[in-house]
Amino acid sequence: MTRQEGYPLEKLALLNGEKTVKLDPGDLFRWPIVTPAHEKAVLEVLRSGRMSGIDVSKKFEQEYAKKLGRTYGLAYPNGTSAILGGFYGLGVGVGHEVIAPSLTFWASVLQVYSLGATPVFADVDRDTLCIDPKDVESLISERTRAIVVVHYTGMPADMDTLQKIAQKHNVPIFEDCSHAHGTLYKGREVGTFGQAAAFSVMSGKSFAIGEGGILFTDDRKVYERALLFGHYIRGDEILSPELQRFAGLPAGGYKHRMHQLSSAFGLVQLKLYDAQMHTIQKAMNYFCDALQDQKGIRPIRPKDPNSSKGGWYFPLFEYLKQELEGLSLTRFAEAIQAEGSVCYPGSNTPMHLHPLLSEMDVYGHGKPTRFANLPDNIDRSVYLRKLPISESIYQSLFQVPWFKQFDRARIDEHIAAYRKVLSRYRDLLAADTGDDSKIGGFSTFFR
Repeated sequence: MTRQEGYPLEKLALLNGEKTVKLDPGDLFRWPIVTPAHEKAVLEVLRSGRMSGIDVSKKFEQEYAKKLGRTYGLAYPNGTSAILGGFYGLGVGVGHEVIAPSLTFWASVLQVYSLGATPVFADVDRDTLCIDPKDVESLISERTRAIVVVHYTGMPADMDTLQKIAQKHNVPIFEDCSHAHGTLYKGREVGTFGQAAAFSVMSGKSFAIGEGGILFTDDRKVYERALLFGHYIRGDEILSPELQRFAGLPAGGYKHRMHQLSSAFGLVQLKLYDAQMHTIQKAMNYFCDALQDQKGIRPIRPKDPNSSKGGWYFPLFEYLKQELEGLSLTRFAEAIQAEGSVCYPGSNTPMHLHPLLSEMDVYGHGKPTRFANLPDNIDRSVYLRKLPISESIYQSLFQVPWFKQFDRARIDEHIAAYRKVLSRYRDLLAADTGDDSKIGGFSTFFR
């Protein structure tokens, strides 16, 4: 019997058996991969005292935009501010609505509160975990100013259908690609579909430069509005007469300059990422291929051969407990962890379930902030409705190992750990006290 086939006759490590994963992981999970070239670039900026300048950041913007095939790039201190700047660039303001998936990190849309707008949450597609186009179209109103498409955990959303809906209703798409650096949708890189797109590039992401974010667009007006909103020292780039006279102060009162140590790191990473990404893809697809036929689990990855998950931030599987006689995900994860592998239950808890989106008066309007700038007679049921897929699937998801290197022997051990537990799952049923109702988190779940 090969290692990859598992050890169905061995006792589970959780039940005092021998652990499956024994090899030292080495650099299997190390990220980002810091090279002498990164160190040299960062030290050059550090020693020159130009940490708060803009020359290196502007070069990073230009190089990244060129690589992605967008006209304009604008660097930010984090992805959250890049998305906020993008919303302002698109003209999101008081009384507007922004449609977004509820199953995502809060920074995909909650910034609209700062602009006086209202988030409207759509359900997700079960196969992709991305926003469901059918639900999106049902939510469009005369107040809709943007559709936020999140390529969740690197899975590309259904851009063909979403673009048709956006064009039909003349509503711009804003792509949140913070999980999806290098992801392809039918051969085309995400971040190139929307009128604007933003990426987080903090150290946990698949394209990691320390801390930062970046906004892309081909629309000069969007770019200049974003500059005006938070990049106050770059007023000379604002050319339109309607905006130029306001340059010199940040229209939003925000300081959106990227730290140049991050942009220096990023310039090097732009040259290295594609090769690193392809190594990650080889490792993750090898792992998924080996477990694709296993009862009780489903790898979440694109079915289309010309689509991809980029750098696989963060790899999720769906847990199908009905195929394992009702064994709880928490008990299953405990057994996998005991074997020495990675299995963390859950994903982001859907945002619409948090009281911030139904009760909290953030700014003192005398009513919940979500409804503060909508007509007084608005039917709130549209905003407080159930989202069946989002509300059920997040407690059936789990994170698997995120391999950064292709090391067959070490990856085979993790495959064997999963196969072993799945082959002996009945041994776990008798003492199953797992509580799957506690799975998930609003802030983040990635570990």
